[in-house]
Amino acid sequence: MAAPNVGDVFTHNIKYTQEQVNLYAQISGDTNPLHTNSEAGKASIFGRNIIHGHFSASVFTKIFGALYYAEGHIYMKQNNTFLKPMFVDTDYQAVITVKEIFPEKNRVLYETKIVDVATGADTLVGEALLMNKLQYVW
Repeated sequence: MAAPNVGDVFTHNIKYTQEQVNLYAQISGDTNPLHTNSEAGKASIFGRNIIHGHFSASVFTKIFGALYYAEGHIYMKQNNTFLKPMFVDTDYQAVITVKEIFPEKNRVLYETKIVDVATGADTLVGEALLMNKLQYVW
């Protein structure tokens, strides 16, 4: 695969289950009932349980660690802004776009976002900076 270019886009479809959310709650220690208890979810402003923000953002770790230029990737920075809640059993698409290239440092700055497939609304936006001395060679 050739090195990425500004404007390149990679997408990955995702759907989370309540079982995955419950496992993330155990692993992270964030056992807030808003994520795991259906009664608390129903009583919330969202009307149902929501997915942990950082769990939803972990899709970018999957993309950069296993799907897109994965060999040699070193994750340097990720920031996220959570715009809308995300829910289990809902189709989402993670989208990464090459924003800026730093060839002298073998680094790429990506725009990252998660889109609700049904509505087209962005649920999360951010940026990720990655280094890859094996594949980011221009």
